[in-house]
Order: sequence, then structure tokens, then C-alpha cells
Amino acid sequence: MAMKAASGARLTWLDIRSTGAAKAAHCTEAIHRRIDAIVADDVADLRPLPPTITKVLLPAGDEVPDDVAPADIVIVDETRHGRPAELARRHPGVEFGRWVRVSDADSLELACQCARTAPWSVLSFTDPTRIPLEIVLAAAADAPGSVITTAADAEEARVIFGVLERGSDGVMMAPNELGDAARLRAAATDRPENVPLVELEVVATTRVGMGERACVDTCTYLRPDEGILVGSRSTGLVLCVSETHPLPYMPTRPFRVNAGALMSYTLAGDDRTSYLSELRAGSTVLAVNAKGEARPVTVGRVKIETRPLLSVDLVSAEGRAVNLILQDDWHVRVLGPGGAVLNSTALRPGDIVLGHVPDRPRHVGYPIDEFCYEQ
Repeated sequence: MAMKAASGARLTWLDIRSTGAAKAAHCTEAIHRRIDAIVADDVADLRPLPPTITKVLLPAGDEVPDDVAPADIVIVDETRHGRPAELARRHPGVEFGRWVRVSDADSLELACQCARTAPWSVLSFTDPTRIPLEIVLAAAADAPGSVITTAADAEEARVIFGVLERGSDGVMMAPNELGDAARLRAAATDRPENVPLVELEVVATTRVGMGERACVDTCTYLRPDEGILVGSRSTGLVLCVSETHPLPYMPTRPFRVNAGALMSYTLAGDDRTSYLSELRAGSTVLAVNAKGEARPVTVGRVKIETRPLLSVDLVSAEGRAVNLILQDDWHVRVLGPGGAVLNSTALRPGDIVLGHVPDRPRHVGYPIDEFCYEQ
């Protein structure tokens, strides 16, 4: 039985039709890397595959073979192969989907129709714009079928998976070299895991004089309960909230987090940390909300300016010491339980804020198992 794209799933199809003598090696890698499906134009290439991988036939000629039994899914071009409904009656037990090459308004309308009605729609776009794919995905938003989009490489696959935030249900990619199956799989699974948040109790606040603090301006409209995790030590970070909340003297900056002193750590994705001073336009940081749900966001600018600083000492329930140095101004805020917005200058001993306490220290941003004492 062929797989279906579950809600939130990202399917990976490896197209081996043009891999030549390396076909067997690419199939082995696809199986090892848990690629969802292998696409071939000859049923003979599908027969040796194990039942753990979905077998997709995309016929090379103008006729669908009489025997498609090894295939779970057959993708057809209706102008060449005939109507999928009729083919399905001739081949019970096999799912039939549609292939559409989108190059103009008529083919785009056909792609939208297929995405709304067919169990599988495999789409190839001739122009280097994502607008047609956006239109198809919008047209098929509530449809039960799955949209698979062709990609030239894993980088393009990442873009396709992010279109309209929802992305295509799957990507079909022809490998150029061994390792491409792993890169495709990584592109489909690079959503960050949730970050476990804990409650941290404020122990003391101290004015520590002047220094440089960093505002991290992202290319994303941050949500009211969302910010970035920042701390003076890699083993303890505090959730600093975005400037989405109204202020009496200035407009909101829904893209900004007034994060902390420039030497502070922040989570940058892939289980790595970065110093705030290292962030540049185009860098990635993790935006985290009060539930610990995380998403990567792109940095558009980092503003480092000299300001008075406030040091906040905190402790976790297990006794882990945490520190955050941030701008000493009441409009700089952190998040408390339930997404409560707390002005940093109003923090007092006993107040509770949200944070994250990684279990290992860092070396050049990577978690390591070695003695490392920070104070």
C-alpha cells in the first residue's frame, strides 16, 4: 500500500531514471537514508526494492506497461498515457497520479485541478519563480491528495518545503552524486525540535555600568509570546521577548528582540549556539515561544550600541545558576510562565521567568563533554 502524506509530513522521492550505472548505489543509499519513495521509468528497477520503500513508476514511453505490479504508484501524463481513472480500473490495487509540467496559465490551471482532485500530483515548474507553486498550494489547501514538486538539488528542496510556510507535501529529486539522498532527507527533516523550557527564579538584579548590547532584527514578524533565548553562559539561557508589545514613547518593532550584551550566547539552530556579536545579516537564530515551540528565523540586521546594562542572576529548580546581562531599561522584556511579559527593570528576587538549561557546555558553538566552568 502506498504511503500518504500525513499532516505536517514531508515526503522525499528519489528519481533514479537518469542515474545510469550508479542506479543500484543510489537505491541502496535511499533505502539506508529512509527516503520515502524511489521513482523509476522501468518496472524492472522497482522489483528488487524492499517493501519498506514506496515504488513509483513514471513510464518512459507513451504506454503504461501491462504489468505494473511492482509499483505502488504510477504517475501519468494524461495526454500521453490516458485517463488515470480508466488506468486505475485496468490496474486495481495501484494508485494513479498526474504529472504536469507548468509553463503557462493553462498548465497552471491544470496543475491546480489535479492538486484538488488527484491522490498524487507531481509538478515540474519551468520558470525560476515560486508564484505558480504558491497558487497551486493555495488552490489545494484542503484537498486530500498530495503535491510532489520536482527540485534540482537539496537547497531548492528546502525552499520548496517552505513555500507559504506550509510547503509542498513532497519533493522529487534526481541525485547528481552519492550523498544527495542524505541531503534530500535532511532538507525534509530540518525543522527544529521544540526547546524544553524551565522556570527560573530571579535571585538578584544588579546595575553593572555601561557596555554594548545587541538588538537582533529578524526578517520575520515575531509573535507576542515569541523571542530568542539569551544567556551569559552556554548552560543557562533566558527567553527574551520580541518588541511586539506596545510602548508609550515609540512604535512596536515586531521583528526585533532587544537581546542582551554582545558576548551573550543565543541558540542558532542545529543544536548550536552563537555569540550575539557573531550574528550578521543572513544568519539564523531560533525563535522560541512560551511553549518551547521553535522555528528558524533569518537575521536581517544586528544593532550593537552602548547602553547602561543590568545583570540578572537566576537559578533553576535543580540549582543551575543562570545569568543574563541586558540593557537597563524598562522596555526591555523577558517572558514568564504562560507568556507573561515582564519588564526587566521590574524584576525582583522570587520572580519567575522562562528559560532553557542545556545539559552540556559549548566549544565553538557545539555541545561537548568536557570540564568547562563558567562564572
